[in-house]
Amino acid sequence: MNAPRMPQIHESPPWWRTLPEDFYCQSDGTELDGESPIQVYSTAAADRALRSVLGCAISASLLPKLALQPRLLSDERQAMDFYAALAEQRDADRVFPVPPAVNVCAQSPSRWQRWREPAPTSLLSFDSPFEPLNPEMTDRYLANRRNRRAEVQLWSHPEGPRPTLIFVHGVVASDYRFNSRFFSLPWFYERGYDIALFTIPFHGSRAERRSLFSGQGLFSGGFSQLAEGMLQSICDLRVLFDYLVARGAPHVGISGLSLGGYLSALMAVVEPRLAFCIPNSPLVAPVDTIRSWQPTRSFMELIQQRSGLSAQDLRRGMAVHSPLSYQPVLNPERVMIIGGAGDRFTPPRFVRLLHAHWPDSYLHWFPGNHLLHFGRQQYLQLMLSFMDSHCQGATLQERGLA
Repeated sequence: MNAPRMPQIHESPPWWRTLPEDFYCQSDGTELDGESPIQVYSTAAADRALRSVLGCAISASLLPKLALQPRLLSDERQAMDFYAALAEQRDADRVFPVPPAVNVCAQSPSRWQRWREPAPTSLLSFDSPFEPLNPEMTDRYLANRRNRRAEVQLWSHPEGPRPTLIFVHGVVASDYRFNSRFFSLPWFYERGYDIALFTIPFHGSRAERRSLFSGQGLFSGGFSQLAEGMLQSICDLRVLFDYLVARGAPHVGISGLSLGGYLSALMAVVEPRLAFCIPNSPLVAPVDTIRSWQPTRSFMELIQQRSGLSAQDLRRGMAVHSPLSYQPVLNPERVMIIGGAGDRFTPPRFVRLLHAHWPDSYLHWFPGNHLLHFGRQQYLQLMLSFMDSHCQGATLQERGLA
C-alpha cells in the first residue's frame, strides 16, 4: 500500500496568517484531563509559576536592546521585514543552506571526567561555519566569539559506531549531566545506541562570559539575534549529522525537549536522512508561546506601543525558522511527537499544531507538565521501540523488556 500523500505546503496559506490572533490564549485540553485530573491540573499550575520566572529572565534580557534604545527598535523592524520576506517564499534550501565540510576535533575527557560519565565519552568541537542569513547581522552576530565554537558530548561504544541518538536540550537547561539523567540517556546507551548531546548556540561553553544564565545571548540581541541563533543551530546540527554518518553510524535520529524539540522538528524539514525525529514538549510558535506568559506579554505590548512592531509582525518574521513554514522531508511514519497534558510552557494546542504538520505521525500524551513527566517510563519504552523500528535494531520483545 502506498504511503498517504503529504500535504504540500505551497497549496495552503502560510500558517502565520491562518492561525487565530488569540491562539496564545485559547483554551486547552487532552483526553488525559479526565483520566488523570489531579496530575494534569496540579502540574499545569506549577508550570504557570515556573514560566513566569523564565518570562522575567527573557524580558530582562530583551529590555536593554528593545525598550531602552529606540534606534535599535527601528533596526529590529527592518530585520523582521527581511525575515518575513524569506518566510513568504517557504524555500528551506534558501534559508538553511547545506553547510560546508569542517574539521571536527574529538578530545578525550580528563580522568576525573571519565570516572563521572556513564559511558566512554569524547568531546567533539568544531568552528561553526554559520554565516548570518541577514547581512546586516553579520558583524554583530559573529562578534560573539565563544558562540562560534560548537561543542557536542559523544558517548560511543568501544566496539564501533552504533545507531546514534542526537539529543538537543531546552532553553537554559544545557548541562550534560542533567539532561542525561532527566531523559535516561544511559538507558538508551545500554540498549545499543550511541548518544550525542548537542549544545545550542549561546548555551553552556558557547555562552559569552558575562551572560547571567545559559542561553541569555539568544535573547539579549533582540528577536533578530534569536532568529539567527535558530538558523545557526540547524547549521551546526547538520555538521554533526554529517560527522556521525562519516564515522560509520548506520542510522542517526534526533530528539529534544522544548526548544530542543523545536530544533528537532526543524531538522525534519531539511534532513531526509534522519532515521527518526522525536520532538518532546516542543516549542512550536515562539511568538505566540511567549505571549501566553507574563511578563513577556506585557513587554511585547510595550514594544508595539513604542515601535508599531506588532505581535503579528513578529510572528511573520520569526516564521523564517519555524518547521511549520516548510515542506517536511521526513515521512510522518518516522516522526513521534510527545506532549504533556499539563504543560503550560508549550501547551497541548501548540503540540497539535506540529502534529498536524506531519499527518499520521505518532502522538503521545503524558500526564505531566514541562518538567514533571509523569509516565516518563512509558514514553521512554515507546521511544525505544520507535527508534528500534527505524534503525533495524532488536525489538523490545527480543530484549525481554516489553
